[in-house]
Amino acid sequence: MKDLVTLQDQSLMMMKKKKSKVRASKRSLGLSAMADPCVSCTTFNILAPIYKRLDKEDQSCRESQYRAYWFSRNQSIIDRLLDDRSSIICLQEVWLGNEEFVDMYEKRLGDAGYISLKLARTNNRGDGLLTAVHRDYFRVLNYRELLFNDFGDRVAQLLHVESVLPFWQSRNGSIQQQVLIVNTHLIFPHNYSLCIFRLHQVYKILQCVDSYQKENRLNPTPIILCGDWNGSKRGHVYKFLRSQGFVSSYDTAHQYTDSDADAHRWVSHRNHRGNICGVDFIWLRNPDKYQKPLKTSWNEALLGMVKYLLCVASLTEENAFAFLKGDSPGDYITFSGFCQAL
Repeated sequence: MKDLVTLQDQSLMMMKKKKSKVRASKRSLGLSAMADPCVSCTTFNILAPIYKRLDKEDQSCRESQYRAYWFSRNQSIIDRLLDDRSSIICLQEVWLGNEEFVDMYEKRLGDAGYISLKLARTNNRGDGLLTAVHRDYFRVLNYRELLFNDFGDRVAQLLHVESVLPFWQSRNGSIQQQVLIVNTHLIFPHNYSLCIFRLHQVYKILQCVDSYQKENRLNPTPIILCGDWNGSKRGHVYKFLRSQGFVSSYDTAHQYTDSDADAHRWVSHRNHRGNICGVDFIWLRNPDKYQKPLKTSWNEALLGMVKYLLCVASLTEENAFAFLKGDSPGDYITFSGFCQAL
């Protein structure tokens, strides 16, 4: 199971081992002492049966070929989700290409009081996202789908929700807290060049969130980003989101820092290469948190990646031009040569 989080008092979040609930701080979310609201969130890559290999020797043998296997495993997953009863559930690699599979999740979550929204990856990839919010905690005000339309057919969901119970009291009556929730699954970095795609996917998400807030003239609103980011704390995506005022709920709860020493203090799953990694995040940004302009953070992140690659190639400032110049005759760089060098 992936991180279970909630929003909490003083330290913003507090967790107990893997499954915990974190309360939203009245101060951090601008709440009064009227109530003590608790909001919990789960993110989980459930591994689509079409991707789960059953035989290391035979790569074509997948769980999707054996109904009893995938049915039993996913019934257990749903049992765990219902037992935890989080206010928000964000799932990735949901097998949307199988009607029985989808009905199983929608029915059981629906019977337990959840409203579910699903989004398939583009080009009929077979899997996608499912986000569910519990009716006792939130009502869905609006919903948008984000199609990246780039390499990997990745997508994201944006939900605008409002708390069912009042979070604070004013002279004009009770006030419900509004929250923006994003669920996504970023591209896997099979090689370093794909890290740029992953970074750009996050940039598109934040652009979409900013545009949505402006179009709807929203007051400063808490934002929760959930999903399998396919990148660790040492990556450029992590640094990019930190520069935008987001905090990793799990790291905050355990008082982990952004240092290299704390980069591998926890893991979330084993990837398809067999490596254990910590790449599943629940990010939170409170509305009063300072953030750089989005374009500034984007430029810094992109140039940081270029600088890193030049350092990996052991290039100094003196020979960096020669590297970019490539086979171009004369003291200039052709566009094709520049692209090839990058």
